[in-house]
Amino acid sequence: MERITRCVTGLALFGVGISLQIESRLGNPPWDTFHQGVAMKSDLAIGTVIILTGAALLIFVWVPLRQKPGLGTILNALEIGLVANVVLDVIPNVDAMIVRIVMMLGGIVIVAFGSALYIGSGLGPGPRDGIMTGLAARGIQLRVARTSIEVFVLIVGFLLGGQVGVGTVLFAVAIGPLVQPLLPRLTMKPRPI
Repeated sequence: MERITRCVTGLALFGVGISLQIESRLGNPPWDTFHQGVAMKSDLAIGTVIILTGAALLIFVWVPLRQKPGLGTILNALEIGLVANVVLDVIPNVDAMIVRIVMMLGGIVIVAFGSALYIGSGLGPGPRDGIMTGLAARGIQLRVARTSIEVFVLIVGFLLGGQVGVGTVLFAVAIGPLVQPLLPRLTMKPRPI
């Protein structure tokens, strides 16, 4: 039960964090630039696009890569988008730059903490992370796979009209260093066999 609680809490925090960063209007994380661009072109809520993207990745990418989803994978595909839809509806639109900067920075920190919490639960990677691990299992270096995926979705999202800015760059350079020290502290011990 503790694993599920940690996973669900971490995913909720992830959804809150990306919502804060999106609402700051200072640049989205790469995947959320893509999600926002698709949302703008399709007239769907961004959280709905997050859910649909996760489902599409599981069907069209995970299956060919022979990746096995866990409970955390399925929860990730659903929960982050649901939380984002709710949170984006309640966050007020602010113009004060200092508040927008705090939202952006706070969003990045909250995503890092949420990521470490849900990954540390050991219930499976998210649909987007599974692409990276699936490609790495086929001989592509992890950093090459991750960077290539992030750059690709960022470009497509930008071309679709998603926000790119200082927050995009800050997320890209800060998320790894923020998650790295948190993950060992929040990783649960493997289940006994």
